[in-house]
Amino acid sequence: MRAVVQRSGGGPHLIPHPECEALMCEALMSSPWPPRRTACRPVPRAAAPREPVDHAGIGRRVVRRRAKGMDAAAVAATLEDARFDARQDSRHEHLADDERGRAELAEWERIDQVLAAAPSGTVYDPDTDDVVQEELAAEAAAAAARETELRAAARIAARADELQALRELGTLEQAEPREGDEAVRDELTRRAGSYVQADVDALVAHALAAHLGHYQDPAAREAAADLLPQPVLARAALLAELARLVPAACVDQLAFAARLAAADPEATADLAAFLTRATEPAGAEGSRA
Repeated sequence: MRAVVQRSGGGPHLIPHPECEALMCEALMSSPWPPRRTACRPVPRAAAPREPVDHAGIGRRVVRRRAKGMDAAAVAATLEDARFDARQDSRHEHLADDERGRAELAEWERIDQVLAAAPSGTVYDPDTDDVVQEELAAEAAAAAARETELRAAARIAARADELQALRELGTLEQAEPREGDEAVRDELTRRAGSYVQADVDALVAHALAAHLGHYQDPAAREAAADLLPQPVLARAALLAELARLVPAACVDQLAFAARLAAADPEATADLAAFLTRATEPAGAEGSRA
């Protein structure tokens, strides 16, 4: 099927035949679209909690800045103005829950009492106000605690990234356990949508059973009882006893311990305790740490 050629003025101009046009459209519609490229999504991380706005605290700080250098008479006059404003605001429904306004009025009243009890001629100075200094100390302590929490969260996230990279390389089982890995396990589980991370649980359980890394310290093993879920603890206990009974057993031969712990953690822990008692010398008391 040919296209019609029409010459006008300059060079030739091709006009597609209607049937050619239809065939071209059909070919385009039947051609597969190229695959869509999807960008790699970063692993979601827990967002740092946002501090709520302390409207009352803001109000108190504003009052203290204004009151600095005022004497008792000036504070009393300003207090009367604040009370008048509070009465006016009480008539408006949208100002009924004005937390900052109430805090400002209360602070003016407190400063008024402070100056009333002070020698005549005293001016207000927040730097010598015991209440203000105690509040600043409490705020500094709270800020330091938040900073500590943020640094701990950053360490957990970095360690989780490290274990994830080892997992992708297929070398997770070679990771050396560290203090805080219990929280890292929780972070990896959270990133996976709360699905159990079998390889991470295997790493932690084996380390706990063999006293590897920070689990060499009895205090760390004791603390793990409150930080790890029961299936991981039961699996570690059973692995420890099986390794004691059959030292030459390899990891693959002990894979059933994971299935037992996942199916019934309590029964698995009971089995580990039974094996401990059954293999103790006659007359021995207690169990291994």
